[in-house]
Amino acid sequence: MTTKKQLTSTEIDSLLELLKKRFEKNTHRHKEIDWINVRAKLLESPEKLWSLQEMENTGGEPDVVSYDQQKDEYLFVDCSPESPKGRRSLCYDREALESRKDHPPKNSVIDLANEMGVELLTEEQYHDLQMLEEFDLKTSSWLKTPDEIRRLEGLF
Repeated sequence: MTTKKQLTSTEIDSLLELLKKRFEKNTHRHKEIDWINVRAKLLESPEKLWSLQEMENTGGEPDVVSYDQQKDEYLFVDCSPESPKGRRSLCYDREALESRKDHPPKNSVIDLANEMGVELLTEEQYHDLQMLEEFDLKTSSWLKTPDEIRRLEGLF
């Protein structure tokens, strides 16, 4: 069974309106980025709109934080002040999930991110995000852990 990873036109309009309001309310996160260009780029990528909606569905607040001119890509990051309720109480990956015999979490961060079509932030991206404003004062967020560190059973 495949999951429908497309939004209806009504869902797209609603999501774009929500993202636009958040964009306009938080201009300090994306100085010199124009919403019209962001909107046009999103409309070219229905799968990215679906992923942004998934972030919203789990309590997130995705917003644009940068633009990569070389790749012609906008970076959306979850800018909710704390880790969203729909993404808490998870372990890092499948290996960690399978090792939890008593009271295992319902999912892993890596599996959930893959299901949602999103990626975890790197340590550098998270640092850049913290330069925009303060996040995770009461909760903590999982970051992408390099494979060589994970092999040593380390995590970020």
